[in-house]
Amino acid sequence: MASQLAGSSHPSSASDQAQRQSSDPTLESGSDTNVGSIAPKTETDFLVSFTGDDDPRSPKHMSSARKWLIVAIVASTSLCVACTSSLYTGTYAQVEKELHASEIVTTLGLSMFVVGLGLSPMILAPLSEFYGRKPVYVVSMFFFVVWIVPCAVARNIETLIVARFFNGFAGAAFLSVAGGTVGDLFPKNKLQAPMMVYTASPFLGPEFGPVIGNFINSYLDWRWSFYILLIWAFAQWVSISLLVPETYHPVLLRREAQRLRKETGDDRYYAPIEKMDRSIAQTILRSCYRPFLLLTLEPMCLLLCLFCSVLLGVLYLFFGAFSLVFKDNHGFNLWQVGLSFLGITVGMIIGICTNPFWHRNFMRLLQNHQAKTGTVGSSEPEFRLPPAVGGAPLVTIGLLWFAWTTYPSVHWIVPIIGSGIFGAGVIMIFSGVFTFLVDAYPLYAASALAANSFSRSMFAAAFPLFGQAMFRNLGYQWAGFLLAMITLLLAPFPYIFYKWGARIRQHSRYAGAK
Repeated sequence: MASQLAGSSHPSSASDQAQRQSSDPTLESGSDTNVGSIAPKTETDFLVSFTGDDDPRSPKHMSSARKWLIVAIVASTSLCVACTSSLYTGTYAQVEKELHASEIVTTLGLSMFVVGLGLSPMILAPLSEFYGRKPVYVVSMFFFVVWIVPCAVARNIETLIVARFFNGFAGAAFLSVAGGTVGDLFPKNKLQAPMMVYTASPFLGPEFGPVIGNFINSYLDWRWSFYILLIWAFAQWVSISLLVPETYHPVLLRREAQRLRKETGDDRYYAPIEKMDRSIAQTILRSCYRPFLLLTLEPMCLLLCLFCSVLLGVLYLFFGAFSLVFKDNHGFNLWQVGLSFLGITVGMIIGICTNPFWHRNFMRLLQNHQAKTGTVGSSEPEFRLPPAVGGAPLVTIGLLWFAWTTYPSVHWIVPIIGSGIFGAGVIMIFSGVFTFLVDAYPLYAASALAANSFSRSMFAAAFPLFGQAMFRNLGYQWAGFLLAMITLLLAPFPYIFYKWGARIRQHSRYAGAK
């Protein structure tokens, strides 16, 4: 982070200045204001900025080992938060018995955690723009740890549900802000691999939750689920506090400007963030209402967010449905039910591994478009949608496969394979939709992603509340078939927007139309 030092706080002779310039390339020729022949300085001469990615004070200049350490800590913390959402499902039977709660009330502990995850980013993301990423991480993770304690010691279901909401609210920083940290560290041409590692963790976490939680609750009291989470979360908080530095460029530049003003006594040095005319309250208010404007006024954003929301809702519905299907049909015990979620996990990992193929496809579309238009670097947001186009039929096929193989006479591995196909399709759709929203709404990318996050969280909170009742009343096969038909209705939209999205964007108030 090299600032362009354009001025000196003490008068000096021209010869002295020339000598300093020869030894310090950051001093411009106009730095001595006493020399009348030298042009006076403008405001931009005092703008503090990076000279490039190779600036030694830029996060992008860190060693690869340190960058990957930061990515590993941020990704593992995201995994911890996501895992916490579903690890709770293994406690249902013991919680219902000890706290005298019904099945649906106990399920509220899962739903309220996810509601907290959906609401929090609208506040935490704007705060990170003013104070930086690390303060948000440290404070939010501290409260994430704190709110696990009342979950572990709760003596009534009301305490548990309220604590779960605030637990999710505090942990959401790592699902909404942490992607920016990865972007702070790597140039665009090297961003794919670390971003893939980070983005996988929030989606793999919910699948690991039942695996871990069901093992714990098979042999220990349900409170041990939260004690173990407490240890894990505390270790993550310590790692973040000690090993993860501030990486948000505007905040780092502000610190450098403050240092220069203090050292030189010249108050003209400034960072771009210090010229912002928005207050924190205005930014948070805008962050809260703009996602709803996009969902209301932008059909592409609405329908793609709806598709993603249904998929995450189905995923969270499975936390109850798998318990019914594999216990009743195949006699699984609690920890075996947890292992059944590894099918979705493997499917998601396979879906992630297709990313290089989709990247090559994107580059091919990009080259063809540039050859057609003759404009180097030109692209279209729709080029990001092919993974979603490919994943859409997979989710329907996977759900149909799962639905019609949930018979006691069919080997248990067969429906698990179907769930794996569903998992692969889900991760491909999320990948395509997220990158499309960022490219299609360049000025409002954060709001578009917040809209997606909010809608996904609301569906993920609602679906578990009726999931087990639906599977019991409709039967396992017809309940699964109904879910498959819902995804089939939404499956064409990625292809429709891939073919005609550019035309639709021409009539949009918020999308960047070419």
